Amino acid sequence: MDGSIILETKNLRKEFGALVAVDNVDLRVQANTVHAIIGPNGAGKTTLFNLLSNAFEPTAGKVFFQGRDITHLPTHRIIHLGIGRSFQITNLFPNLTALENVRLAAQALGKDNFRFLRAASHFKRYEQRAWEALNLVGLTDRALMPARALPHGDQRKLELAIILAPDPKLLLLDEPTAGMAAEQVPEMMNLISQINKTSSKTIILVEHNMSVVMNISDRITVMHLGRVLAEGTPSEIAANPEVQNAYLGKLYGDMKKREA
Repeated sequence: MDGSIILETKNLRKEFGALVAVDNVDLRVQANTVHAIIGPNGAGKTTLFNLLSNAFEPTAGKVFFQGRDITHLPTHRIIHLGIGRSFQITNLFPNLTALENVRLAAQALGKDNFRFLRAASHFKRYEQRAWEALNLVGLTDRALMPARALPHGDQRKLELAIILAPDPKLLLLDEPTAGMAAEQVPEMMNLISQINKTSSKTIILVEHNMSVVMNISDRITVMHLGRVLAEGTPSEIAANPEVQNAYLGKLYGDMKKREA
């Protein structure tokens, strides 16, 4: 396997009874890139994400991470190997502070993951890692606020800090701008781009906001009816007639009108 490929799927398939949600998908993601997965509703994007993170067991096919077959590994082993995942719905401990949320995430992958009754000084290294992750997402000034008191945009940033706390190699981000106000979206996407560039993280994301996808991605995979319709750079995808017909036609027609 090519050493520059951090994640790969081969003939990956998921059936729900008679429904084929993911239909023999071959995917190759290069290390240290932002790789977007797009497609209309029902295209199989979220199911594919669930297969990559082992939330779903595939009907057939395999998933490889850094050349290792991880197809049937439990989710907690996937995390220990260096894969972090977010979800469309924010998943936080609402009554804990932002710092405590992130520190627990860092601790979960350490040797003290179930030793909650030890002196606080013993967990200093996890707290330091939590501060580093909060700094990456720009939340150090809100570290001592309860998660429930944070605005939704900051809660999404906090979730990103939680994923970053164990220092994963690969981030799987499912709709990272979901529920955010329009004016907050560019800040979040700039943050994701910065994390990719400064921390050498590989990022795979599902995102419906097409302007976001086109501006942030190195490569884009377009899914349609459970299959890969096309893959390429943003400019290649934008110029692909099949993609335009299946998904992007109206969007790019509108963009051309505005440019004219």
